[in-house]
Amino acid sequence: MTQSQTHRRVRIASSGREFRARPEETLLTAALRQGIVLPYSCKNGTCSSCKCKLVDGTVIYPFNPPEALSTEDIASGHALACQAVATGDVTIEATEIEQVADIPVRTLPARVESMDLYTPQVMCLRLKLPRAARLPFLAGQYVDILLPGGKRRAFSIASPPSQEDFIELHVKHVAGGGFTGHVFDDMQPKEILRLQGPLGTFFVRRSSQRPMIMMGGGTGFAPLKAMIEELIEAEDTRPIKLYWGVSQASDLYASELIDQWQQERPNLSFCPVLTDPEPGWEGESGFVHEAVIRSHPDLSAFDIYMSGPPAMVRSARLAFLDSGGSEEHLFYDSFDFAPDSAAKVGR
Repeated sequence: MTQSQTHRRVRIASSGREFRARPEETLLTAALRQGIVLPYSCKNGTCSSCKCKLVDGTVIYPFNPPEALSTEDIASGHALACQAVATGDVTIEATEIEQVADIPVRTLPARVESMDLYTPQVMCLRLKLPRAARLPFLAGQYVDILLPGGKRRAFSIASPPSQEDFIELHVKHVAGGGFTGHVFDDMQPKEILRLQGPLGTFFVRRSSQRPMIMMGGGTGFAPLKAMIEELIEAEDTRPIKLYWGVSQASDLYASELIDQWQQERPNLSFCPVLTDPEPGWEGESGFVHEAVIRSHPDLSAFDIYMSGPPAMVRSARLAFLDSGGSEEHLFYDSFDFAPDSAAKVGR
């Protein structure tokens, strides 16, 4: 049997572009391998960033169940490209992310230049890139730290692309996480790491002029930081309302930086939201996405960017759609923490 007979032909209905998927290769992996960038984030089936619609053909899920698909999604012919394997030739309706298509994914060494403990649970790593190799990326994307045994750990880039010599990562200590345990217990400056990137399709859509809501949970602040700094550098004048959900006020490790942003950019406002506030806190409390809706009961006019824990992203997505938001203007990066092999996703 020839290769063309064993491979499945995948056609994107809206553009007519075609690519071939190997047997047991997911639609997303096949597309990325051939330079076609589709929206994705977690790559493990728990978010819906890569949701597409099957126009023709069938798929199976041999790796992980499509947890992010509702019964209604499945009934209407939707699939998760990060887990779906075509059983034959298929046609799908999917959005192509042209803005990242020309950015090469590279594997590079990086030296730990500095380590700053922002909170007892959050470490900022500043990694120096080789002089002969830079890492072009869009603010909001992430890199994988490559670990022994084929494992990898994903972290959003917290610095803007204009900082070419270094990238900044915000590392949260995760119980049972071998790499994060190493960062907090054993890592020393000048250690060499191997990273691969840029990855993900979470970035600011510069063609839009709509006001933006940016919402982060915990270290989900990191990609938003890169986005906002890039927008400030570009003198983009769109209004931004930043929401940051953490446990206590002491977890707001970038509050001074945000104050500086507000001085530089009057149309940027900030609303911290605490889930476990100490006595005397007078600001917003509870779930961060609920604070967004309290301030903006109608979200139809906004582009919404959110990043953080999967539970936050899932709950917020449904609530925002119920409050007038639309899939077309909703972009997210879901942090799925797991020992040594955290998955990330972005739409």
